[in-house]
Parts: sequence; C-alpha cells; structure tokens
Amino acid sequence: QLQLVESGGGLVQSGGSLRLSCAASGFSPASHSIGWFRQAPGKEREGVSCITGEGVTNYEDSVKGRFTISRDNAKNTVYLQMNSLKPEDTGVYYCAAGDTTVRAMCVKEIFMDYWGQGTQVTVSS
Repeated sequence: QLQLVESGGGLVQSGGSLRLSCAASGFSPASHSIGWFRQAPGKEREGVSCITGEGVTNYEDSVKGRFTISRDNAKNTVYLQMNSLKPEDTGVYYCAAGDTTVRAMCVKEIFMDYWGQGTQVTVSS
C-alpha cells in the first residue's frame, strides 16, 4: 500500500532553517512526482515545490532561492530544505505523490493522488 509520512516540522525563529522529510513506502519516489504543499491557518492549501520522477524541480515564487527540494532514491525519501524562514511560511506541510511528469503540474494538488498526514511548521517573528 502506497504511503507517505512527513517529518521534520517544528518551531523555529524567523531566519532559521528546517528540513522536512517525506518517506515513501509501497512505491519508489523516482517513479512519481512528489510535491510539497502547505496550508496556513484560514487559507487554502498551496503548492510549494515539487520534483518529477526525472528530477526536474519546480518552486513557488515566494520560496525560490530559500527552499530546495531533493530526493534520495536509496532511502525512498524526498526532502525539503527550508532556509531563511519567514513567519508567512507557517503552516501544515504535506507531501503528495502523483504520476504526472510535467513540472508545472506537480505543484497542483489536483494532479496528486496520494497524501501524507502533514507536519506543522511554525516560524516565530
């Protein structure tokens, strides 16, 4: 059974860093696009970053230059390194998997089929 489990969230001060992990079981992340999404309080969930099975990456404009997505195929894990965190980065972060191969689509939740339970990221000012 395909499963995604996020970890690495927490409380950090503005300007700090966190690394989120998305561990996949039941499939290889290299065979799917993996996306990171976040939902801030009172807001809709939005795509943050994604990586296709071919390793092509995509980032939402507000995180470009601060966040880096990567994949370790041997560990079946996708990471989101988040640097220079801002209070507006606060939210629940989810990873999701889909079979799209298009980088413009893998940050759109409509194209994602499997979701993790989420991990809370809180950035204090």
